[in-house]
Amino acid sequence: MRLTKSTSHAIRILLECASADEQLVKVAVLSERLDITQQNIFKIVNLLAKAGLLEAVRGRKGGVKLARPASEIRIGDVVRASEVTRVEIEDDEDHGAHGRGHGVNQILDNALGAFIDVLDQHTLADMAHGQRISGASRRKPRGGAKAVANVPARVRRALHG
Repeated sequence: MRLTKSTSHAIRILLECASADEQLVKVAVLSERLDITQQNIFKIVNLLAKAGLLEAVRGRKGGVKLARPASEIRIGDVVRASEVTRVEIEDDEDHGAHGRGHGVNQILDNALGAFIDVLDQHTLADMAHGQRISGASRRKPRGGAKAVANVPARVRRALHG
């Protein structure tokens, strides 16, 4: 699964807030440090605040900070806040194939659920401290598919690259 740039930005914003401890971080500072437009920062901050991950304070002395400790913010929570977490393949109703896509939809939903479950095993604090991911194995994936266990490392590389 490929995560959107918005998810990468969301994780990077949260990591910046985690490193600021309880201090408010201004959107302008986030924009400069992360090389993301202020408009995009505002959009992502709004999503993260609605999800209960960030607390936003308006005004001249305002900014953003984590709504709860980094150790309580699961990476899966961030993905759920910024990504579509439901997969659906449309049925081809015109050709009498109604109902065939439902089995595929269930399989894809299960796979996405497994992906999110792996992300839920890791917190923002884990990422902030650069802890080694114990559950990630180096075994080769079967059938040429990317192993779900290797996803967190790939996500981390995408965030820093």
